[in-house]
Amino acid sequence: MDLSNLAVIIAAAACSPNPDERKAAEQSLDQIKHTPQHLIRVLQIVVDGGCDPAVRQAASIHFKNFIAKHWDPHSGDQSKILPSDKNVVRDQILVYVSQLPPILRVQMGECLKTIIYADYPEQWPHLLDWVKHNLQDQQVYGALFVLRIMSSKYEFKSDEDRAPIHRVVEETFPHLLNIFDKLVQIESPSLEVADHIKLICKIFWSCIYLELPRPLFVPNFFNAWMVLFLNILERPVPLEGQPEDPELRKSWGWWKTKKWVAHILNRLYTRFGDLKLQNPENKAFAQIFQTNYAAKILECHLKLLNVIRIGGYLPDRVINLILQYLSNSIPKNSMYTLLQPHLDVLLFEIIFPLMCFNDDDQVLWDEDPHEYVRKGYDIIEDLYSPRTASMDFVTELIRKRGKDNFPKFIQFIVGIFKRYGEAPLEQKPYRQKDGALLAVGTLCDKLRQTEPYKSELENMLVQHVFPEFSSPAGHLRAKAAWVAGQYANINFSDQTNFSKALHCVISGMRDPELPVRVDSVFALRSFIDACKNLDEIRPVLPQLLDEFFKLMNEVENEDLAFTLETIVYKFGEEISPYALGLCQNLANAFWKCVDTDNGDDEADDTGALAAVGCLRAISTILESISSLPHLYGQIEPYLLPIMRKMLTTDGQDVFEEVLEIVSYITTFSPTISLDMWSLWPLIMEALVDWAIDFFPNILVPLHNYISRGTELYLTCKQPDYQQSLWSVISSLMANKNIDDSDLEPAPKLLGIVLQTCKGHVDQCVEPYLRITLDRLRGAEKSSFKCLLIEVVANAFYYNAPLTLGILQRLGFATDILTIWLHMLQEKKKSGAHANFKGEHDKKVCILGLTSILSLPAGQLPGEVLPPVFRALLELLAKDFRSYSDDDDEFSEDDYSDEELDSPIDEVDPFILFMDAVTAMQATDSLRFQSLRQTLDPHYEGLANNIAQHTEQRRAEILKEQLEKQASTTVAS
Repeated sequence: MDLSNLAVIIAAAACSPNPDERKAAEQSLDQIKHTPQHLIRVLQIVVDGGCDPAVRQAASIHFKNFIAKHWDPHSGDQSKILPSDKNVVRDQILVYVSQLPPILRVQMGECLKTIIYADYPEQWPHLLDWVKHNLQDQQVYGALFVLRIMSSKYEFKSDEDRAPIHRVVEETFPHLLNIFDKLVQIESPSLEVADHIKLICKIFWSCIYLELPRPLFVPNFFNAWMVLFLNILERPVPLEGQPEDPELRKSWGWWKTKKWVAHILNRLYTRFGDLKLQNPENKAFAQIFQTNYAAKILECHLKLLNVIRIGGYLPDRVINLILQYLSNSIPKNSMYTLLQPHLDVLLFEIIFPLMCFNDDDQVLWDEDPHEYVRKGYDIIEDLYSPRTASMDFVTELIRKRGKDNFPKFIQFIVGIFKRYGEAPLEQKPYRQKDGALLAVGTLCDKLRQTEPYKSELENMLVQHVFPEFSSPAGHLRAKAAWVAGQYANINFSDQTNFSKALHCVISGMRDPELPVRVDSVFALRSFIDACKNLDEIRPVLPQLLDEFFKLMNEVENEDLAFTLETIVYKFGEEISPYALGLCQNLANAFWKCVDTDNGDDEADDTGALAAVGCLRAISTILESISSLPHLYGQIEPYLLPIMRKMLTTDGQDVFEEVLEIVSYITTFSPTISLDMWSLWPLIMEALVDWAIDFFPNILVPLHNYISRGTELYLTCKQPDYQQSLWSVISSLMANKNIDDSDLEPAPKLLGIVLQTCKGHVDQCVEPYLRITLDRLRGAEKSSFKCLLIEVVANAFYYNAPLTLGILQRLGFATDILTIWLHMLQEKKKSGAHANFKGEHDKKVCILGLTSILSLPAGQLPGEVLPPVFRALLELLAKDFRSYSDDDDEFSEDDYSDEELDSPIDEVDPFILFMDAVTAMQATDSLRFQSLRQTLDPHYEGLANNIAQHTEQRRAEILKEQLEKQASTTVAS
């Protein structure tokens, strides 16, 4: 296809207002996209300066998407791009990348990133030569652009994967330094110079992020770089061309260079600013860095900060980075000595004003309160916020140098409180009071631990915080709620003060200003946690929940859901009248968060966190009503759409939380509905495709489906649940690339089927045993080997003659019993048993071995019975002895099924064992006598004790049954 026709199709697919025409163009593109040279032709359209800009942009997007999907295909698929086409694309993209307009260069940069990450250095060995050549030629920007992508590939790579970047640094950094030096010497530099310097800084940053490359350890070479960085940091940015708009100004090229230099210097300081943290080979270099540069950087930073003291401009990110450097300097004696003379000015004239409510805050508060709330609760924003960095500086200063600075700072804050209290209403310094309250809230931990402040906190709240709940300034009402929440758990001498604060916070949830309502919810969580008498809240609980629902419809904020979760946890079953409404509202809020996520990249983190918060709150509600099973059926329809959607790849970020909801419903509902069964295929598909890490979480609902819906599991053929489970488990257990520890739920599921479906799945026993024995041959982890042996034990318990026959046919009967008995006897150095340590594990072994003991004479060689019998006596003896000696045996790696109901819970192992022994004695007395004669006095004693214990258990069980019958009779 010629270029003009291809351009028409691309334009129609991207831009046509006619949906039919657009669809037809998309189909045409689909048909031709894998033809030879298609990619080359698309690239020619992108770089054709005579082509319509809209068509070029559409072509660049098509090109980028195609490269992203097909250049380096995953899952072993073969690339659909010819090697010859790849060679042409690699060569041409290098030629044109720097010549393209910025909007197209961004798309080509993404393509280059995909290609370099996939191909360099193995498939693109001459790329570094191209970069070196062009760093000394006319294509400097293009070479820097490519070098930045190359270096970013290795930014976070571990040592063994970083080898290629060492060569890149050795061969390009001398050229980079030369270019950097020339750029810095240009008088009246253009914005293009700033872009070049910024790229050099970003390359340097990527190369030093994890470790300093060896060439930079050479003092003269490192010094040359540092001279240039300090030059950029110190020199004023050009006034000409600075945008007036604050959002555009902070992204202006010259401010960006300062930001990247500050980034680099902070990174070097955290790596080399403390001699105690250095390994021997870095100590000498760290000494040079501290002696020659650390103080100079501090001096430059203080000068830069002084600009904002006198009303000048400094971007938020630069302020944040500078304050991080200063905070890191506080613990270091030599640096603190340099900092100390400047502390009063720094603390009271720069940092405290940054903590105060300002003009930008007021604009956002008035014009976009939702954005004000988002920024206030977004952890990503904290990385850019001068206010957060100021709070961190004050916290670090008081923590590490409190003796000199804590009283002085608190005196300053008290002075602001006093001036505010004395000023007439129209002249009150509201913004300074806001900063003072922020300081008091920030230092709450220190103030709560330190006299004389500790004794005055309640008085401080009453005098200086409570009055602001009714302040005419909305931001002060919000700050009062936040500070009150910080101190909710102090010991109030007058409980009415706690009550007053609590009710002020609850009232704040109805404030006309959105940020006040959200801060009040945040504070409420602390008050509910601290509340000793829930009668304070009970009367207003319905109204409280109404306010929650209104807020959840207004704003996505995880703290809303977390506060709701706290309320549900505190009130437990009392929440049941509201459970349905709560879950409905949380489900609606969840969908809103998900929709926000999909629509706005900047809101991704906030929306995702809030979505998780909604699901966590739902789980807490479902747990709190576990004794009221009829409610689950009412709630289920509102949660089903979430479960159906989020058990697919769409829900990977919330998969664990959704599985927890599925687990609660399948555990506590009176029955598992067909709608809930419809989730089974989704769970199994996820498990096979991508969710192996969630297998332990998946185990719980699958266990419930099998054990609580056994009849449907056994009889349904559309879908065939038995076949579905076997298909998934067999494929996972046959996959030797899956680690044993990731597979532990698989043998547990096989055991659940054998226990639950006793007598109904004979056809499963042989395949279950085959896959288990196959996996056992290569198993190394003892806990996994135990679980595989337990499948065999469960098979014997399911049907001992059938299982023994299969094992004998497979030639593995003697071997498996030998392994099993050896593992039962295996001890740790401490003398504790090494295997089968959980009660469930021991019980499965007892039931399996007892089933072997019950086999008719002649089916099992006579020499096998004595060790089986002795193993049973040991296991049963452990079951009624004190477990105090074995407390050290249990660890987080030990599996316990105690939290999962199991069909064998109702089986008494002692009675089962004694019934088997009694049956043998009655039917084959010679065999029984022969077996008794193999026991030494130790085992004789165990046998007698077990016999006595069993009779006691029989009596206890009979007594319980009689009492139950009597109570039933009385009730009727």
